[in-house]
Amino acid sequence: MSGEPVQLTLYFREGCHLCEAMLQALRGLQPCLGFALLPVDIDRDPLLRQRYDEWVPVLCHGERELCHYQLDEQAVIQVCATPGGPGVAGPVTTGR
Repeated sequence: MSGEPVQLTLYFREGCHLCEAMLQALRGLQPCLGFALLPVDIDRDPLLRQRYDEWVPVLCHGERELCHYQLDEQAVIQVCATPGGPGVAGPVTTGR
């Protein structure tokens, strides 16, 4: 269904300045790109805490990691513009 917005998940931790910066930047992009954003606090789930502990913030589209630590705006733009879903445009790396 092409009318549904792209769903992005932000794995974060309360009190994390990088997490807050990424969340604010994503909120700024939302009106332009129209994606849905689900913030998930990793400290509320032991499995997520184990998986993402030292990597937050982590932004994902489905199971595909778009970026961590710093927002990769181009990766977000690319995933919002790609009609086939995650992985269609190839892997996105942040170099971090």
